[in-house]
Amino acid sequence: MSKMKLSEFDFELPEELIAEYPHDHRDEARLMVVHRSTGKIEHKLFKDVINYFGDGDVMIMNNTKVFPARMYGNKEKTGAKIEVFLLRELNRESLLWDVLVDPARKIRIGNKLYFTDDDSLVAEVIDNTTSRGRTLRFLFDGPYEDFKAKITELGETPLPKYIKRKVEPEDEERYQTIFAKVEGAVAAPTAGLHFSRELMKRLELKGVNFAELTLHTGLGTFRTVEVEDLTKHKMDSEQVIINQKCVDTVNKAKANKKKVCAVGTTAMRAIETSVSTEGTLKTFDGWTNKFIYPPYDFSIADCLITNFHTPLSTLLMMISAFAGHELMVEAYQTAIKEKYKFYSYGDAMLIL
Repeated sequence: MSKMKLSEFDFELPEELIAEYPHDHRDEARLMVVHRSTGKIEHKLFKDVINYFGDGDVMIMNNTKVFPARMYGNKEKTGAKIEVFLLRELNRESLLWDVLVDPARKIRIGNKLYFTDDDSLVAEVIDNTTSRGRTLRFLFDGPYEDFKAKITELGETPLPKYIKRKVEPEDEERYQTIFAKVEGAVAAPTAGLHFSRELMKRLELKGVNFAELTLHTGLGTFRTVEVEDLTKHKMDSEQVIINQKCVDTVNKAKANKKKVCAVGTTAMRAIETSVSTEGTLKTFDGWTNKFIYPPYDFSIADCLITNFHTPLSTLLMMISAFAGHELMVEAYQTAIKEKYKFYSYGDAMLIL
């Protein structure tokens, strides 16, 4: 297979297919089932996913938890409203954070931003990292737990920018998987949003095992690729933790020739980051900047649950590597014709 170019991942997506709201019931989103061996495409509801899995199969879930990363502050002297998007904590003791600011041109080193009327939370800009990126030092009197509570109270659910509406109270719960535990993501692992408690219970009763790992999704997930030659694209690093329990569950299923399903591109990226020479999963605690695009040999999972992704995105490249590019092109053309909903709050695909 020849090297693939960026332009091969472009397609026209009608605006009205971008989901502004999730489905009323998590597990009743639509599900396209794509069979790699035959090329067959089926149209189901997400809860029908249960019919494709049985005793001893494993689903690998990303248990990262989204925190309310989008805050609004006012610049000292001018009072201009500034959006501050918290990316990651750099230093807990000195309350240093990596952030994006908007509008960025007004925010320089030394500027202060005020988040409360009583000045109980102020931040000082101490470094420029990228055109929009800044390092902030928060100034806060009190224990760390109170500081975290304060930014949680002031922050809002970080819905992606392509959702044009205002954030609503329901988003706090809906933009979070029901198995979210470990806080640290600024974007939800969206394939997992389709799992309801009932569906997980039914899968469990059928003998399906769940293996949890953590990949803290960063904004790099939405970053556009700007090079035609994919070998030149650099991914943002994201933190990954894969513990022994997850490893044992996955490797046992592999040894028993059972299905191993990655729930979401984040879970897939995490497991492909930590493969032993024998092709089994191993524990990991660190960062990954792994970029998966065709052609690529996957080692761990043999099926994938994912949402419908943006043109030119690294996520689309990964699923093309997994399903085969031609089959993905056909599946996406079918999705547009059948009016499937795209992106974070959209419908799902199961690739077998």
